[in-house]
Amino acid sequence: MPQKIRVGLVGYGKAGSAVANVLSSDPRFELRWIARRTSSGKPQTHPGTDIPILGLESCPFSELLESDPVDALVDFSSRESIRTYGDEVRKRGILLVSAISAYSEDDLAYARSLAADTRVLCSPNITLGINFLIVAAKLLRKIAPFADVEILEQHFKDKPEVSGTARKIAETLEVDGERITSLRLGGIVGHHEVIFGFPHQTVRLTHESIRREAFGTGAAFALTQLTECENGFYTFDDLLLRLMQTELLDTNKPELKR
Repeated sequence: MPQKIRVGLVGYGKAGSAVANVLSSDPRFELRWIARRTSSGKPQTHPGTDIPILGLESCPFSELLESDPVDALVDFSSRESIRTYGDEVRKRGILLVSAISAYSEDDLAYARSLAADTRVLCSPNITLGINFLIVAAKLLRKIAPFADVEILEQHFKDKPEVSGTARKIAETLEVDGERITSLRLGGIVGHHEVIFGFPHQTVRLTHESIRREAFGTGAAFALTQLTECENGFYTFDDLLLRLMQTELLDTNKPELKR
């Protein structure tokens, strides 16, 4: 049986908690600990497990990774966190999966610098479905560059900024950010839609996040794929396209021999 990937999770908000649910129940991983900015003042564990939830004010990353090393970090916290663990990731060659959507250009440049010594993935939305949508939309854009494109994103009421995923879709498709329409409504986890307007027809590519555990499924996919990659900086698109290429080039598949 393959050795489990030892994982440390950074961030324990709504998304982080859902990711912990997925990673702690997946037999491919050993979720060793969860780090959050501050502790509650008393020992805590993730519900239904003995996985400790630690406050970084009392246990910085240098000490944490020395006492309880991991093979990979998964970050669902904030843009500032990468500066607190970056040097340790670089020094120890720890695989990094970051799902932060608000990185500045300086932050991304720093993340890319870490990739000289390890494998780094940054994705503002780490769900499998949305990233497949982006790949499909990119292909359709190449096929029909003349089509009108509009992007619709819908999220929960308290999300203040335009979705990082919607901005990435616009950037990937080379359309202006003014083509993004944002709606904030109660009860919505996340909805992204890319609308292509052709003469005489319309194509809509839609992704709906039903539960935040979808982020955990995407993080698990990224972790398993990155273990097979060389050191470098990757996007989720890179991993999907790499897998698609592998599948298409597998000449042993009987359906591809016809």
